[in-house]
Amino acid sequence: MSSPAWLTAGLIIAMFLLVGSGRFAADAVVLAIVAILLVCGVISPAEALSGFSSSGLVTVACLYIVATGLKETGAIGLIGARMLGRPRSTLAAQANLILPVAGMSAFINNTPIVAMFLPVLHGFARRTGISPSRLFLPLSYAAILGGVCTLIGTSTNVVVAGLIRAHNARAAGGGAAAAPAPIPEMGMFDITAIGLPVAICGVLYMLLFGRLLLPDRRTDPLITENARQYHTAMRVTPDSPIVGKTIEQAGLRHLPGLFLSRIERLDARAGSTQDPRSIIPAPGPAHILQGDDTLVFVGVLESVVDLQKIRGLVPIAEHHADDADAAPPPSSPTNPRPVPRSRLKLVEAVISPASPLVGRSVREGGGGGFRTRYGAVIIAVHRHGQRLPGKIGDIVLRPGDTLLIEADSAFASRYRDSSDFHLVSELEGAAAPRHERATIAAVIFAALLLLLTLGSVGLPGLARRLPDEMTLSMCAALLMVALRCCSTGQARAALDWQVLLVIAGSFGIGRAVESSGLAATVAQSVMRLADGAGTMGVFAAVYILALLFTMLLSNNSAAVLLFPVAVRIAHERQIEPLPLVLCMTVAASCEFVTPIGYQTNLMVMGPGGYRWKDYVRFGGPLTCLCGAIAIPAAWLLSRT
Repeated sequence: MSSPAWLTAGLIIAMFLLVGSGRFAADAVVLAIVAILLVCGVISPAEALSGFSSSGLVTVACLYIVATGLKETGAIGLIGARMLGRPRSTLAAQANLILPVAGMSAFINNTPIVAMFLPVLHGFARRTGISPSRLFLPLSYAAILGGVCTLIGTSTNVVVAGLIRAHNARAAGGGAAAAPAPIPEMGMFDITAIGLPVAICGVLYMLLFGRLLLPDRRTDPLITENARQYHTAMRVTPDSPIVGKTIEQAGLRHLPGLFLSRIERLDARAGSTQDPRSIIPAPGPAHILQGDDTLVFVGVLESVVDLQKIRGLVPIAEHHADDADAAPPPSSPTNPRPVPRSRLKLVEAVISPASPLVGRSVREGGGGGFRTRYGAVIIAVHRHGQRLPGKIGDIVLRPGDTLLIEADSAFASRYRDSSDFHLVSELEGAAAPRHERATIAAVIFAALLLLLTLGSVGLPGLARRLPDEMTLSMCAALLMVALRCCSTGQARAALDWQVLLVIAGSFGIGRAVESSGLAATVAQSVMRLADGAGTMGVFAAVYILALLFTMLLSNNSAAVLLFPVAVRIAHERQIEPLPLVLCMTVAASCEFVTPIGYQTNLMVMGPGGYRWKDYVRFGGPLTCLCGAIAIPAAWLLSRT
């Protein structure tokens, strides 16, 4: 090998060791390697920066924003609630989770879909009492398996499609640096012939062996009688989807640690001297809800927060401006205009002895009203485990009371050092999704999916008249922001910069692998090893090599680094290049043995309470099974 090839090989080995040690961030290591290759002259500045202009990278970034629009409007939450249902066993829960997630991740990038479902699944595990460790790893694996079925299911597929286009551009350019012969471009369903059998077998494996090989490990503390209890009241809006449903059907009986103490209902028969609301104490699960019902709950913080996410339930302080207990959405003291609930945050604040709120009722709010003084509203009150009778507006506040407050994003920073409160802490996420935009987000996503599909079905002339997947994804992301399905801040926060920087940097390293001659050397070595096994052996060797790269680095980096190797092998052995590239692409995704090989495996490690051995025990057989299916499927595809 030449000196540049030895340098490139040494840097890649160092990259594996540094990233595999877990002591260094993957994006920092990859960009450092690119910088060294650039300084040493192995790659040019244009090659080093080629990943940042990749259409695949831009497409992945835009898909993150599209997924955020679905999340912030509550569309994904509605889908999740209907999808998961109320299973009676762990197997039923796993089936309700695995089958739809695998299907959805074929058309939604799988990393954002796991991010969207983490809070949904966390609440589901709490409501059903099923161990999170029986659910979170199947969530990740199902998303990965579904992602290998279509072009847009995983960022790896999108990145490889961009590599193919770049390869074809170099091949068309001619000259000494020209790439081998062009490769047919990767359509929406080209990978389906390999990915679908892999996904079906993988899903069956998880359903059959999930209860046996997954640990039963609980990470959430048990809800006890001493858990902090909040007193809150919510009103059912007249247009709420839960109007006419029973308490059971509305899902209000399955929030752990939450008790519906009473319902206050408008009584049309009440005279002017009577309380216009009748009280229904301790309603049963079959009780039917009506519009304008006030539901009074006592429960733990997490379940009280879950109430804010239910469509058609609003805090008393949110609903009617002419109600003594009610007020419009809070506004900042510096901005008197009401702020939409989707832009508000939930904040916990402990009242100090010096606070002007002491001795005042919630309604009075310390003279002038809590909303007027603080630009916020009180959602719930906690007092040392005591049950607080009466309306929330009549509760007289004391030092040490903990308030759950709905306020703008600057509330915590404004009052963190105030003498009015001992402690102010902001909870993650918005106070409520943008439910009114859920239909718009769903339509945008459906249109994106339809256009991507039509552009890939191969109808004569149709693909030429439709924009490519990068343009379509950019338009969908722009519409999500422009039509207020998510804010610009939420769109920026949705981008996983570590993943995007690793993808971008890997392009430069991939060019070094090819231009230094390392790709040709590795290709020749693989061919020598597979000489006695024929074409099937070549497919197996490429698959195993991609698995090893993914275990040590990441799926996207493995695909970028091995793409020139797979192309070179196909050229030397006169194999159809696209099936071999697709085989390598599936291998880069279907690595289930380590948490570092795929982003979603790392994302579920904490919520599921997993250890490394859990991945080996449950993911090891699945990795072998996927290889046993993908290798012959890719080989058969090359012969058709």
